[in-house]
Amino acid sequence: MLSKQITGYLDHSSWIRKMFEAGGVLKAKYGEDNVYDFSLGNPDLPPPPVMAEAMRELADKAHEPFAFGYMPNFGYPDARRALANFVNAEQGVEVAETDVIITCGAAGGLNALFRAVLDPGDEVLGIAPYFVEYGFYTENHGGVFKAVPAKPDTFDIDFEALDAAINHHTRVVLINSPNNPTGKIYPAEQIAKLAELLRKKSSQFVKPIFLLADEPYRFLAYDGVKVPSVLDAYPYAVVGSSFSKNLALAGERVGYLVLSPSMPGKQELMSGLILANRILGYVNAPAIGQKLMMRALVSGTTVDASVYVERRAAMAKVLDDAGIGYFMPQGAFYFFPRVPDKFAGDDVAFCARLQEERILAVPGRGFGMPGYVRLAFCVDRKIIENSAPSFKAAAA
Repeated sequence: MLSKQITGYLDHSSWIRKMFEAGGVLKAKYGEDNVYDFSLGNPDLPPPPVMAEAMRELADKAHEPFAFGYMPNFGYPDARRALANFVNAEQGVEVAETDVIITCGAAGGLNALFRAVLDPGDEVLGIAPYFVEYGFYTENHGGVFKAVPAKPDTFDIDFEALDAAINHHTRVVLINSPNNPTGKIYPAEQIAKLAELLRKKSSQFVKPIFLLADEPYRFLAYDGVKVPSVLDAYPYAVVGSSFSKNLALAGERVGYLVLSPSMPGKQELMSGLILANRILGYVNAPAIGQKLMMRALVSGTTVDASVYVERRAAMAKVLDDAGIGYFMPQGAFYFFPRVPDKFAGDDVAFCARLQEERILAVPGRGFGMPGYVRLAFCVDRKIIENSAPSFKAAAA
C-alpha cells in the first residue's frame, strides 16, 4: 500500500508521537490529573482577546462575495504589508513587503524553500539536537539532511565540526533559535561567526549557501536575552516562522518566510517560493488565519507569555529537588536535561522509568542527541508542581 520511504518513516516514527500514545494509555488507567504529560509542545494559552472580536467581524462579512476566496499565492497584499511592518520592528531590519511570503505554517514555508532551492542530493545541515521533521522536510524534495552535533550541555554551535561538515553538496544550513528542544538562543557573536563561515564556504564552492533560521519561539526569551537577527548578518539569510505560538493560532496554519533585504537575486528566489507554495498544493495560507493574523499585528497584541516565566521556574525547582542536571532554557518552553548517571546515558530507559512514575518525556535521540530527555513545560503549573515526587522517585 505504501512507498518504501513512508514505510520506513512509520517504522521509525517520531518519539514525540510514541510518548503521546503512551500517555493515552496511562491517562485511561490512572486518570488525566494523575499523569504528568511533558511530551508535546502544544501550548495551552488562549489566543489574545482581539481574536474573538476579529472572528465576529469576519462572520458578519461571510455573506459577501469572495469573503474567503482565492488570493495571490503569497497571501493577501494588506496582510503582507502588515507582516513586513511586524518583521521590521521584530528583527530591527528594514524589509519590504516583497521580501515576505505568507505560507501554510512555518512547516509549509520550510518545504517551499527546500522545493525552490534543492536539487536531488543537495544537503541541508542542521544543528543537533533538532526538530525531527527537518529531516522529513528535506527528503520531501530530494535533499539529504545531516546533523552536526552541538557542544554538549551548553548547546553552542560547534564551528569546527560544522566547518568540516560543509561541502560542495551543502545548500542550506538550518538553525532553530530559540531552540526546540534545548531552549538555547545562539548569541550575536555565534551568528556573526556563522555568517563569516558561510561567506567563506560560499566563495569556496562558487554558489550561495543559504542560512535558514526557524524562529517560531522568537517571542519567548527569558532573563533579558536577545535573539539576534540573521537578516542583516548574512546576505543569503532566510527567516521562517509562524503565529502558532505567539498568537495561539497553531491550527490556522499561518506562517511566513522573510528574505534578507541585501540578498542578491532575491526577486528570483521569491518567484520560486510563490510557485512552490502553489505546486506543493498549499496554494495559499488559510484566508481566515491571514485575516486574524493581520488584525493581531495591527493591534499589536500577543498571548500573555509571562506565565511561561513562572512555569520555567517551577520546572527548574522540580528538577533541582530531584537532582537532575539541566541547561536553563533561555527561550521557548522546553527543558532538555541530561539523563542521570545511573542510567548510563540511556535516555529510552530513563523515559521508561519516568513512565512508571506516570511522567511522559521524550528521549533525546528523537532529536538527534541521545543521553538527554525533552520536557515541554507549556502545561498548567499544577501539573509541574504535582510531578515533583514522581521525578524524585524516578531519579532515585
